Amino acid sequence: MSITDWPVHDRPREKLLNGGAGALTDAELLAIFLRVGVHGKSAVDLAQDLIAHFGTLAQLFNASLDELSQIKGMGQAKYVQLQAVFEMSRRALADSASQHTVIADLPALKTLIQLHLRNAASEQCIALFLDPSLRLMHIETLSEGTPTTLNLHVRTLVQRALSVNAHAIILAHNHPNGSAQPSEDDIRTTQALQEQLRPLGLYLIDHFIVADGQTPYSLAENGCISTLF
Repeated sequence: MSITDWPVHDRPREKLLNGGAGALTDAELLAIFLRVGVHGKSAVDLAQDLIAHFGTLAQLFNASLDELSQIKGMGQAKYVQLQAVFEMSRRALADSASQHTVIADLPALKTLIQLHLRNAASEQCIALFLDPSLRLMHIETLSEGTPTTLNLHVRTLVQRALSVNAHAIILAHNHPNGSAQPSEDDIRTTQALQEQLRPLGLYLIDHFIVADGQTPYSLAENGCISTLF
């Protein structure tokens, strides 16, 4: 059955207009993006197939062109559109973070960090450099390691922070195929970094651990490190 034959209140587009985007399921939001389905399937049916195949919206966005093309009705054009939507979302969050204190909206900050660390097969560490009002100035990848090891040099962090005149820093790194829970080494390293940076007038205010399918773990939020400047 075509979506146009559905009751008006059940159609994704009308549901969004009446109740906002938050009222829609993942499949309904994806259906609006897809616009049309394939022979014998509505856009919602196709969206449900995509989510069932890839598992989550995040995994769908992370799919390669070859992986996406295995699904009937999906190809290069849809892959390009998905990547463009994803990048626009990342840039919009970064723009917002540059206008407001980043720690005022922790969920948005966590989403921004997740977007930057997606698709990383090895451990990567990024730094968010903040101005005195804790607004985002710059995001940069500091280091890449192996799937289980991260290398971060304090000198590199300090040089990059000073080069953009940062006042404060938020670190984030991923645990590929693992848990978002910090290791003892993660905690000790972050605590040591805080102490090393403070005499230089640089303040490490948080460190997030990212893992697929999990909410990023904030060391500051969970009392693992000091939150005092």
